[in-house]
Amino acid sequence: MNPQATATTPGGRDVLAHALASQVKLDVVETDYRGHASAVARAAARDDIDLVVAHGGDGTVNEVVNGLLADTGGRPGGYGQVPMLGVVPGGSANVFARALGLPRDPVEATHRLLHAVEERRSRQVGLGLAGERWFTFNAGLGWDADVVSGVDRRRGKRTGPSLYLRTAVACYLRPPLGRPALTVQVPGEQPAEVRTAFVSNTDPWSYLGNRPIHLNTQSSFDTGLGLFALRGLALPSVLRHLRQALRTRSRHRGRNLLRHDDLPIIRIVAEEPVNFQVDGDLVGQRTRVEFRSVPRALTVAV
Repeated sequence: MNPQATATTPGGRDVLAHALASQVKLDVVETDYRGHASAVARAAARDDIDLVVAHGGDGTVNEVVNGLLADTGGRPGGYGQVPMLGVVPGGSANVFARALGLPRDPVEATHRLLHAVEERRSRQVGLGLAGERWFTFNAGLGWDADVVSGVDRRRGKRTGPSLYLRTAVACYLRPPLGRPALTVQVPGEQPAEVRTAFVSNTDPWSYLGNRPIHLNTQSSFDTGLGLFALRGLALPSVLRHLRQALRTRSRHRGRNLLRHDDLPIIRIVAEEPVNFQVDGDLVGQRTRVEFRSVPRALTVAV
């Protein structure tokens, strides 16, 4: 459990813990620092625990996933070697849980999880692997990672769509690291130069409040990775793609757009260090990242 997650309260966490303890032998750990959830999940995998439940936002889920898969070496089909994952949303976006069709309300999600455990209901999901870091729904280099960096500096209980919008505008007008060129390489295509790159493991790419943002509508946990990259960031082009992204199941078109679906691998090289994010969490700055699709990487209780 992440006690700092946006949509969690001490009373609510106690109710969820008691509900889960009624059906399973339960240990509860409240995270104290960045990386704590990953360390606990890795220990659980080594101790042959059957189920690890992440209660928090997408950052907590990402840490747990990386801990569970830390010893698999990124091998396809490694899901049989690690505990099953359960998710009880507690953040502001909860993109991974929503993409799985789980309720946003923590109490309803706990009820759903209890039934899934009782009925042995689960599914295998494919994940993305960016370098050595797993991601569940998206990753990126450039503008979106600049936004994540900016939000991290202001993050708190008031995190919400307005903060992301303000930060996105600020990073567009004054990119903190400039706009160095990125070279994108995908199988069967010539390298292409772009200014920002978004990688999707599912659709929607993210949410703006209750509004889904669609970049690669063909992406899912059962396919490869989606790539959405812009060769230029002129305002008319950005506004056009923003309008398309907010439409229901919109398919993007545009001269500045480089877009692919169902890719097994994507390589992106920057001419100088740029910000790099996975699942809305800033990893740092990179000049080269290789993204791989890993089918059936994890078992999730649904």
